[in-house]
Amino acid sequence: MQDAQERTLTVRAIERDDYERWRPLWDGYNAFYGRSGPTALPLEITATTWTRFFDPAEPMHALVAESDGALIGLAHYLYHRVTTSIVPLCYLNDLFTSEAARGKGVGRALIEAVYAEARRAGATRVYWQTHETNTTAQALYDKIAERSGFIVYRKTL
Repeated sequence: MQDAQERTLTVRAIERDDYERWRPLWDGYNAFYGRSGPTALPLEITATTWTRFFDPAEPMHALVAESDGALIGLAHYLYHRVTTSIVPLCYLNDLFTSEAARGKGVGRALIEAVYAEARRAGATRVYWQTHETNTTAQALYDKIAERSGFIVYRKTL
């Protein structure tokens, strides 16, 4: 059996043919944040999200991590304007790896790939949020980024 360290990891832009392999990751991500069963996202949101990745007019993008022909992680990110910069910022909207891929550098590889894409796009910053209870992810994030010190507020409308 091939050791996980010996497997080839590729991070690349998502392709239209990836849908059937992307969908379980997307569903896993949503389940992780409590959006499954009766609180699942409507199918229309998933369909629209998927379509946005391939629309050149959309600021939303997707990367996937692939190993041995299987998709094992995803990163969805978007660019947006802010009032304090001429160039856009990059928001890492979603990051998820399959359970079997955790702790093997896949999350880091996806984030580093987003950093590279953001640099190419002229963005000066990549930022993201995570839930305060997601301490496993925070252990990685603390190594590759800095905490902003900002607290997020929101109001559902």
